[in-house]
Amino acid sequence: MRLVALLCFLMAAEVGASRFARDSQAASEALEPTKSNYSIPLPPQSGRPQGITPPLCIKPTEIKQAFKYVNTMVSCLIFVVGIIGNTTLLRIIYKNKCMRNGPNVLIGSLALGDLLYIIIAIPINVFKLLAEDWPFGVYVCKLVPFIQKASVGITVLSLCALSIDRYHAVMSWSRVKGMGIPLWKAAEVTLIWLVAVVLAVPEVLAFDILEMPYRGNKLRVCLLHPDQSNSFMKCYQNVKDWWLFGFYFCLPLACTGIFYTLMSCEMLSRKKGMRIALNDHMKQRREVAKTVFCLVLIFALCWLPLHLSRILKKTIYDQHDPNRCELLSFLLVMDYIGINMASLNSCINPIALYFVSQKFKNCFQ
Repeated sequence: MRLVALLCFLMAAEVGASRFARDSQAASEALEPTKSNYSIPLPPQSGRPQGITPPLCIKPTEIKQAFKYVNTMVSCLIFVVGIIGNTTLLRIIYKNKCMRNGPNVLIGSLALGDLLYIIIAIPINVFKLLAEDWPFGVYVCKLVPFIQKASVGITVLSLCALSIDRYHAVMSWSRVKGMGIPLWKAAEVTLIWLVAVVLAVPEVLAFDILEMPYRGNKLRVCLLHPDQSNSFMKCYQNVKDWWLFGFYFCLPLACTGIFYTLMSCEMLSRKKGMRIALNDHMKQRREVAKTVFCLVLIFALCWLPLHLSRILKKTIYDQHDPNRCELLSFLLVMDYIGINMASLNSCINPIALYFVSQKFKNCFQ
């Protein structure tokens, strides 16, 4: 019981390493408030002369204990609900033949990606906090952000594929599809995973373990290395925040907006007699379309705070400003909220499907 309680208590700090947060430059400064008022010198970056470090904070950066306790409870809830919900969702699709179709295999891909993140990334982030510095090797340091980015990539590409699939379903309204997973749909899911993995490879190259002096000792920290070795990785480091915002957030929203607009125009242009003739069939497709739209909306609401926090860090945060710690305190709290909201996306899809889709609701029962 003590171990369980300890893990739950550490979960609040764990979220600071989840998905996108640990790789920002402010992450290294985030060590400053929790341990002392001294700044940790960063390795020299391009454009900054060696030996010059950010000035000391006028006021220490801090997060209130009450907020950490709230984070602890939220993180524990996300961890438990995420495993139970996504496992149940995958079991429903596997056990029920009527649920084995194109859209559901994409939803299953979403659940599997979320489950992969919850099972692998979160426990590692929790256990590393048992030591003062990074307790694992360089391979785990590179593996965790890779899994985090691949999981988000699977989610984004699956949502885009679902939106396109619903548009094609409306365009072929007169064709009633049978049960089973088409071969091309299985190939589509495989391609989604391959693309997500390839796009996550730069995380393996960018992350490394750095040794930073702290109170006479050296701390080993796993973060995005500030001094990349080649031009591609330097470019990736400079544009990363905007790349994440554009591809991993705006793309699924734009894709859904475009194809759902086309789908609505197509449905409105149908003659009334045709809609009545296939009333039940069209009802089923409208329900699936509503489900997909709900998943995309939840994705947008869950990820907006974290991306907003990162953009604010990129545009208004200055690590050479002595008054930066007051802003950093606000951004850290915003990061915690954003990371919890983003992690919530890994467990909320099964709950949303229960309330939105009658077929999933019947299978849950």
